Amino acid sequence: MTASRTICLGFLALIVIGTVLLLLPWSIAAGTWSHPLTALFTATSAVCVTGLSVVDTGAYYSGFGELVILGLIQVGGLGYMTATTFLLILLGRRFGLREKLALQQSLDIGGISGALQLVKSIMALTLIFEITGTFLLLPAFLEDYGELYSIWLALFHSISAFNNAGFSLFSDSLTGYATSVRINIVIPALILLGGFGYQTIMEVYRWGRYHWQCQFLRLRWGRSPSHPKQPRHRVLLSLNFKIAISTSVFLLIVGTVLFLITEYQNPAVIGGLSLSDKVMVSWFHAVMPRTAGFNSVDYGALTTAGIMLTMALMYVGANPGGTGGGIKTTTLRILFSSTKAVLQGHEEVLCYQRQIPMTLIIKAVGVVFGSGVTILGVTLLLAVTNPTIDFIQLLFEAVSAFATVGLSTGITASLSFPGKLLIIGTMYVGRVGVLLLMAALLGDPKPSVVHFPEENLLVG
Repeated sequence: MTASRTICLGFLALIVIGTVLLLLPWSIAAGTWSHPLTALFTATSAVCVTGLSVVDTGAYYSGFGELVILGLIQVGGLGYMTATTFLLILLGRRFGLREKLALQQSLDIGGISGALQLVKSIMALTLIFEITGTFLLLPAFLEDYGELYSIWLALFHSISAFNNAGFSLFSDSLTGYATSVRINIVIPALILLGGFGYQTIMEVYRWGRYHWQCQFLRLRWGRSPSHPKQPRHRVLLSLNFKIAISTSVFLLIVGTVLFLITEYQNPAVIGGLSLSDKVMVSWFHAVMPRTAGFNSVDYGALTTAGIMLTMALMYVGANPGGTGGGIKTTTLRILFSSTKAVLQGHEEVLCYQRQIPMTLIIKAVGVVFGSGVTILGVTLLLAVTNPTIDFIQLLFEAVSAFATVGLSTGITASLSFPGKLLIIGTMYVGRVGVLLLMAALLGDPKPSVVHFPEENLLVG
């Protein structure tokens, strides 16, 4: 039982448990047993924090069923190993080397030292952001619903947004709040915080605390930074932070501008809105493809250019270590820097005056190639099993499922039985990751002392 197999089987176990719970009559609003495929699809989508659904979540499921979905979203967003580790910490259990290695691989951190403390920080941050989001969303729902139901709506959408799940209790997602300033600020903020990654957020906290301490000492003592009470170690922002934040900001700005341009005159999307509302809706839908899944417009009415833009943003996804999916912003930046180095004739790949190791470049190529092959293969099989549906809609569904986004042009419920099974498998692969899944199937690579001779070949 390797670390990768522990993670993959853990997610499968969560899906099985969720499927059984969602099958029960108590989970269904009508009080009847659910269809097994519907329960499996919903459980997989919740654990993989995707948001795709073959039924109207708010109308089909009872309060207990919605609570089960919310629990699956929370555990799936945190990650199987993180949630399990925190539970064992509460129970006072000790961890062996195998569990720590699995946790390291799950959190994508460099070492196992401090991993347990990181889990505690993750749980604390999650609780703070989700409770804050609930209070901020509550006034928007109080205008239309009763107090108790508004609290439930605020809590459900806060947890769903922070975990980048995209599940909504409204039949049209957030279309009814397309021009709500509060919704267009709070929901994207929760999504971005969840997608940035816990290590990135903690790095901002440590950097800010260090500079606050330095400023306080200057004001209190009037001395230079060499004062004896000055913090011993200077806190610098890591390369991972710089790449993740800068790439995210670039994608958000470009996504907002391009969505505004492609849908500006589309009357079925934002054509009939004022300029300020057009910008606000465009911002909202530049954030959503970062693996969030909410929508305030009908994606089935988007132009072809808008569909292509959304698929590109979904494919990139969020930052590593966050609750989102996709190939990740750092992967995109590594490939961009590698291409830049080739075009400039450099033999080293540099980014922010730091050299990128060859192992990371190879990993980035593997992630992009494996993800692309998976999406194309799933789309081909979807086209075979659903010949009456347009290819662009099937491709959009495959990218959305693999990147665990949850956006759809409205064809999810009309997919054939094999098509729904394909989407279920794609969501699972996208959540655990192509490389991790292959490591679980093939086992950990064995070291080799044999080095073969080099030979050049033609490329490009």
